[in-house]
Formats: sequence, structure tokens, C-alpha cells
Amino acid sequence: MTNILLIAAREFRQIAAARSFWITLLIIPFALAIGPIASHFMQKSQTETVMLIDPAGKAPAVRQRIELEEQRRVLNALARYAERNGLDRAQPGAPWARHDHFYSDAEVMSFVQQGGAAHAQAVMRRAAQPETPAFDAPEPLYRLVPTPAAIATSTPERLARAMTALVNPPRKEEGKDKLDYAVYVPANFGTPGAAVQVWSDGPVSGGLMGALQDELTRTLRVHFLEGQGVSPAMASAAGQIAPLIAVNKPPPGHGQEQVVIRSILPLLTSYILLMSLMLSGSWMLQGTVEERSNKLIETVLACVSPNELMYGKLVGTVAVGLTMVAFWVMCAIGAAFATQGMIAEFLRPALAPLSSPGVALAMTYYFVAGYLMISMIFLAIGAMSDSFRDAQAYLSPVLLVIAMPFAIIAQAILRDPSSLAVRIMSWIPIYTPFTMLARMGAGVPLWELIGCGVMLALFVALEVVLLGRVFRASLLSAGSKPGLARIARLMTGRDAE
Repeated sequence: MTNILLIAAREFRQIAAARSFWITLLIIPFALAIGPIASHFMQKSQTETVMLIDPAGKAPAVRQRIELEEQRRVLNALARYAERNGLDRAQPGAPWARHDHFYSDAEVMSFVQQGGAAHAQAVMRRAAQPETPAFDAPEPLYRLVPTPAAIATSTPERLARAMTALVNPPRKEEGKDKLDYAVYVPANFGTPGAAVQVWSDGPVSGGLMGALQDELTRTLRVHFLEGQGVSPAMASAAGQIAPLIAVNKPPPGHGQEQVVIRSILPLLTSYILLMSLMLSGSWMLQGTVEERSNKLIETVLACVSPNELMYGKLVGTVAVGLTMVAFWVMCAIGAAFATQGMIAEFLRPALAPLSSPGVALAMTYYFVAGYLMISMIFLAIGAMSDSFRDAQAYLSPVLLVIAMPFAIIAQAILRDPSSLAVRIMSWIPIYTPFTMLARMGAGVPLWELIGCGVMLALFVALEVVLLGRVFRASLLSAGSKPGLARIARLMTGRDAE
């Protein structure tokens, strides 16, 4: 055991001394630190500019409808924010404290009349905790720009030419606001053949078209009812009739949303297992190949047995991988609970599976078992190769077999964690660690968790025995690259070691 630990410490120091190890170790902390800043500068504004041309003043309700829809988005965002942070108790009767229905126009207008988002945030602060993040209001989808007098008084023919040049100019001038949409409501709107004109330099937003369609249709219905002898007050009241729609959904962090959020950490752990294996395995492989090519392996074997060398290298490689993952997890926990903002709100529910000791223990077991399983393959390849080029001949197909199904596994688990394909992959030993780690967020039956774990342990033990024979037989053999037939004979012990 002393020799094994000495070799493991030597392997750890050798890998940790490499510059690539430290660059890899700092990638995730750097991403957590720079991610919010980069996204802020790279994020493109979603607000589109709209010019409403209404020479006869027949469509003031269209402007009100666009503004009302923007306030509805703000109210929905406030409701999600209040529910997520437990702020409903600040004013239980407030519109933003109701989460079970679609907000009607009357509720949105009441929300605006009470002071809108500014008043709601002031009320919420009564129930907020020091760690409660600030409300991040959604960016407006549309911004109404004033209509120049020359355009407002243009004839329809001149207006068409002017709008084509404004909405889709032949040259884009720097610093000049781009006009995304122009909407023209003709003076004779409501008469047969009078069409509302919309100019755009691309596909028209469904939200804008929906607001136009709803409001202008309501105006036409009111005019029709008035033409049928219905009083203007009654016709206007009929145009305001709308259904009350109740929305039944689980609270934030539950239902399908819970499955997706809780699957983030297990999927990320599975991905980190794959990536750290590729990195630490390649470092170990490179070290083993260099020891063989430089004839250092004979000196090492004069002091320790081949078994001690093999187990020491495995322990050292697993220690490297666990060090990397432990450091990354600590950085993620620090970013989740010591900071505020989008990254923290994303990480806190994603780290929830770690709060369960059983899940944390199972994830640790499958991670270590997966590390041992793949590291043993890398170790055997290194023992058979005289150069890194020789190692690539074995390594490339191994990496393809291991890594290619990972993307399929991730997509299948997000779509249906209990699907037949996912369950089958869980029982294929070489994919068991990745699949079982990725499934932890959605919940795995205890019998399957134990069964796959026992089968994986047996597979790893058998792999160490079989590939251990290949490792011992290939350490001192140089000059010939063994083929598959000889590797099989070495595994079964039918070839001289």
C-alpha cells in the first residue's frame, strides 16, 4: 500500500505540474465570473420600434393595446418573481400575488393605476429578505416612436414610397434608430376595401399582429353593432366581453420545470465526468508512453511491482479527477450562495440534488466507478504504445464508442428520463456511469440504482483483472504493437507475459 500511495502521489504531482492542468482547472470559475459580463455586452436588444400612422385618429386603442400588452408582460414577470421568492405575503390581494389565471385587461389596468412595477416592488420590499435578488424587469418588445408631421399628412401613394425607404432603407446610417414596423390606419377604416397597411423589413412579429388584429376587430364589431341600432354604450360594453381563463400549473421548481432544473446538475456532472476523463486520462496516457519510450519503466519496476505501479497510477488519476470536480463544485456553490443575479438563481435549484445524502452518495459512487473504468482503458493503451501516435490508433475508436452516445443520452433524458432507450443504456456497463449520473435529477428506482451499481462494480473488477494482464505483459515489450487477437490472448492468460 505504501508503494501504491507513493506512485499515486508521484502521478498526481506530475499531472498537477502541467500548465494545461491549471488552465483546465480554472476554466469553469472563469466562465462563472465572466459569463454574466459577457452576456450583458453580447446581448442584442429585443425592443423593436413601431410607428403608428393614424391621420384620422381612428385607432388610439391600438396604441393603448400595445402599451397594455407590455404592462401584462411586466405583471407576469412580477408574479413569477413574487412566487419564486415568497413575496406574496406582502400584499396577498395584489394582482401580482395571483398566479392561477390569465390576467385580464381590467387587472392590468388596475395594476398600472396603482403605480405599476415601481409600486409593486416597494410593497414587496416589506417581505423581502437581505438575500432576495432584485427584480429584473423584462425588456419591452415594442417602442412606439412619434410620427413626423410630413408623414402623418402624406397621401396613401406618397406614404407607401416614404415607408419603404424608412423601414428598409438602401443604406443603414450609423447612430440612426432603425424603424422595424410602420402601421397605417386609413381615414376610411371600417368601410369595405379599406385595408390597414403594415410595412416591415422582414417577418412581422406575431405579438404585434395579434394586438393589431384584436383591437381593430373589436373596433369593427362596435361599429357594426352601432349600425344595427345598438346604443354606443351597449356596443362598447359588448366589445369588452372576454372570458375568465384559469391557469392551473405547478409552482416554480415543480412539475416538468422541476425535472429539467434538477436534471441540470446530474447532466453537468455526467458531462464533467466525460471531459475530465478525457483530460486526466490523456495526461496519464502521455506519462506512461513517455516512461516506456525513455526506458524509465525499467527503473520504476526495479523498485515496485507491476501491480503496484498499475494501482498507483489509477489512484493518482482518480485523485486528479476528483480534485478538479471538487474545485468546480465549490466554485459553483460559491457562485450560487455568495452572489446575486442570473447565475445564482440558475445554480441554486440546480444544486438541489446535492441536499439529499442518498443522491450525493450515489453520484459520488458512479463518478468514481466511471473514472476507474475508463482510466483502466487509458492505462492499458499507454502500456501497449511506444509513442503517442501508436496510442492514437487505439484511443480514437475507444473515444468514439464512449463519447458519441452522450449527446443522445442527454437529449433522451431531458425528453423522457424513464424511456426504454435510457433504461437500456443504464445496463450497458461502459455507459452506466454517464447514464445513471444524468438520470439522478429525475429520480431512479432504488432497485435499478442498486442493480446497475452492483453490475458496474463487477464489470470494473473484471476489467481490472483482464486489462491488468495486458498492462503487465506489455510494460516491457517494445517494438511491436499488439493486435486485437494478441490483446484477447493476453486478457485470457493464454499468451506469455
